[in-house]
Amino acid sequence: MTAPDDVRDVRRTAEDALAWVDTHRTGFTLGEDALAVDGEVDRSWKPLGELAQVCATVSRRTDPSDPLHARARSLLDLAWRETEEGELLLRLQRLEPFATYPLEVYAALASAGFQNRAFEEAAAVVARTRGWRLTEQDPTRRLGVLRAEECCGIRRPSPAPPGPPATWLGGLPEPWTFGRDAGYALTHVVFHLTDWGREAGGLPPVLAAYLADWLPPWLDTCLEARMWDLSAELLAVAAVVARPAGDPLPLDAWQVLRTAQRPAGELPVEERDPPPEESGGAAERLDGERYFLRHYHSTLMAAFAAVLTSARPAAAPAGTGARHGGRGAPA
Repeated sequence: MTAPDDVRDVRRTAEDALAWVDTHRTGFTLGEDALAVDGEVDRSWKPLGELAQVCATVSRRTDPSDPLHARARSLLDLAWRETEEGELLLRLQRLEPFATYPLEVYAALASAGFQNRAFEEAAAVVARTRGWRLTEQDPTRRLGVLRAEECCGIRRPSPAPPGPPATWLGGLPEPWTFGRDAGYALTHVVFHLTDWGREAGGLPPVLAAYLADWLPPWLDTCLEARMWDLSAELLAVAAVVARPAGDPLPLDAWQVLRTAQRPAGELPVEERDPPPEESGGAAERLDGERYFLRHYHSTLMAAFAAVLTSARPAAAPAGTGARHGGRGAPA
């Protein structure tokens, strides 16, 4: 039986992680180069989209009276304001009509109830072209784009390409072929199939059974290697897999991850990332932006996994209500 103190420790991981994210919210703001052709997407739109994706799940998996819920909604409002209520995404879509990341960022926000009808109409026009449908992508990325299309109400005029069976996880590979790249691929297949942990029933039973067998040793391997970012993603998958069957939570693994979390709440990507007090001076100094970029994703994943874990047993997912084109969506 799960001890209440153990679950509270997992919950505190989420609280501390989101507190760090909130304190560093300026790191998610878009710069003047957000629409530049040569802009660095990984420093602008990618962090903003990941913030929206995680906070959308946190807001759905927590009660409106929960402080975590309020913090997640506040961060979602920030993300929506940064896009100028979707207008920047519309302009970006017109500048780069065949880029998928504007749709993926928008879909993350749309899943939290935000809406810009002009963007959806423009995206639907491009999605009807053969050029969009035939863009070459790896199977996991293609699955994510298809899910983003569905979230935005886009329906392909012809059958969609193969989904999970074409991915590494969908092929039920030999367990010993697991590695870093495969790990990140399988976690995202699970995230796409389950609407980022909001619909555990979206994971096919054959994949759930395969993961129930092999996820524990893979997770142990990543924790032993002190790969904290991937470990957090695998813990999120473990929460999704365990929920329908009511299986035990991997609380020993959570204790290991909790020790890697720093006092301010951030989680390093790997053990080799120096803490702030050790990163000053000489060539090893990490400036504020670089430190943020090395820690924001793993910290978001820690919050994401912790909320999915501590929210069990799952209540029926709450609807997001009517989607709004204004400043925010209902809590």
